[in-house]
Amino acid sequence: MKRRIPPSRKQVQMTQAAYAPMGVTQKSVLESLDETAHAMERKWGIGKLRLLVSEDLRSRFDAQGEKLNAALESGQQNLIDVQAEGMKRAWAALDKAAETFGCKPVSAEIWEVRLPKSNRVVAIVRNNEDAVRVATPMRETWTLQEISHLIEHAGHLVGDIKRTFPGAEITQIHGKTQEPFDWSKGDDIPF
Repeated sequence: MKRRIPPSRKQVQMTQAAYAPMGVTQKSVLESLDETAHAMERKWGIGKLRLLVSEDLRSRFDAQGEKLNAALESGQQNLIDVQAEGMKRAWAALDKAAETFGCKPVSAEIWEVRLPKSNRVVAIVRNNEDAVRVATPMRETWTLQEISHLIEHAGHLVGDIKRTFPGAEITQIHGKTQEPFDWSKGDDIPF
């Protein structure tokens, strides 16, 4: 009878390394779910789809969201996988129900974005007529003309950067914009 030799510590570590770490797997599952949610928000508007369906379907959708949150808190990947797939099906059910009820997706002339710090929903439209048509108390509505004023106020430095580096993306703005320095006057005397 041959005696079985236990695997070395190195072999066990290599076997465990063959599986993706928990955080990587969880991130991948949630990215897939986020893409589904973003697709529905692009189609129906941010925070709108669940309001277009019956109260029963809305409450079941919300319950699925609570199950997903509980699974995330547990940290158990198998539960997260099941509940994330359930959430994808919940989004699909809302989408199908809204279409069945004859609801119209958000107009192509309206772009919505959730502001990164305040989490407010902002709609961007072409002109004042569109703004009046889509404005609600739940979201701010900005026209392209209003945004042009913000760009002008940001100063020439930002415009120079955008022209010098085509495709450059503004990700944050720090501090207040300043008027160009008047070198003929010099600095203010501090006393």
